[in-house]
Amino acid sequence: MKKLLKIFTYLISFILIAAIAGAIYISTAFPKVSEPEDLKIELTADRIERGAYLANHVTVCMDCHSTRDFSKFSGPPTPGTIGKGGDRFDHSMGLPGVFYAKNITPFGISDYTDGELYRLITTGVTNDGRAMFPLMPYMYYGKMDPDDIYDIIAYIRSLPSIESEFPDAEIDFPVNLILKTMPHDPDMQKRPDPTDQVAYGAYLVNAASCAECHTPFEAGTIVAGKEFSGGRSFPFPDGSVVTAPNITQDPETGIGNWTEEMFLSRFTQYADSGYVAPNVNPGEFNTIEVSF
Repeated sequence: MKKLLKIFTYLISFILIAAIAGAIYISTAFPKVSEPEDLKIELTADRIERGAYLANHVTVCMDCHSTRDFSKFSGPPTPGTIGKGGDRFDHSMGLPGVFYAKNITPFGISDYTDGELYRLITTGVTNDGRAMFPLMPYMYYGKMDPDDIYDIIAYIRSLPSIESEFPDAEIDFPVNLILKTMPHDPDMQKRPDPTDQVAYGAYLVNAASCAECHTPFEAGTIVAGKEFSGGRSFPFPDGSVVTAPNITQDPETGIGNWTEEMFLSRFTQYADSGYVAPNVNPGEFNTIEVSF
C-alpha cells in the first residue's frame, strides 16, 4: 500500500511539474507571429473614404468600438462616440471572461505604428505582444487584401480623438493560455474583381465575418460544420434576445427560396441617406446589425 501511495505521489508530482512547465512555455513562447512591418500609410482622401466604408459597413469595426443606442432600431452609434470603445462582452454572452472594446481613435492608438496596427488587425497580437481574444475577428481580417487593411488604418487615424480608457480583458483559465497559441501570420488575399460576383461576394462575406453571427455558438466559439445555419443568440440591454437566422440555401429555414430581388431588397431597404432609425420600446423586435 505504501509503495502504491509513493508511486501515486510521484505521478501527481510529475503531472504538476509538466503542467507548470507547459504553462511557462506557452506563456513565454507564444504568440508566434512575425515582427511588425515598417509601414507608413498615407492618409489620402481615397484611402479614408474606402476605409470609412469598410469600417462602418463591411468589417463593422464601429459596431463594437462605439456607444450604441439600442433604444433605436439596430442600435446606431451615438453621435460623438465613433471609435471610443467601451462595449463589454462577458459570461452572460457565453464568453470565457470579461472583455472590452478598446478606444481606436487617435487617442487610443497613438502608441501604435502603422505596422503594429496592421499586425494587430490581421493577427490579433498587440504592440506589447499580447494575444487578443478573437471577438475582433482577426482570423478573417488576415485573409483580406492588404490595401483594404491600409484603408481601415487610414480611416481610424482620421477619426476625431476621444479620450476614454477601459480595463484590460479578464480571461478565464485555461482559455488565457490557449488564447496565446491562436494567433498566426496572416494569409492575405488579393481583392477579387467585382465583376466576378461569386469570388467578390466570398471576399465580402469573409471580411464581414458573417459566419460569426450566423452560426451556432458554444463554449466561446462557433460550431464548426454549421456555418451560416443561424442559431446564435444576442442579448439586448433590456433583457430581450434576438437569434441570428439561417442564411444557407435551405428552402424551409434558410434563404433557398429567396429571389435576387428579395435578397437585394433586404440589404438596400435602409440605403436612403435620409433614413432615421425609429425608436424601439423594451421587448420589441430589434437587431444588432447597424442600419446606417
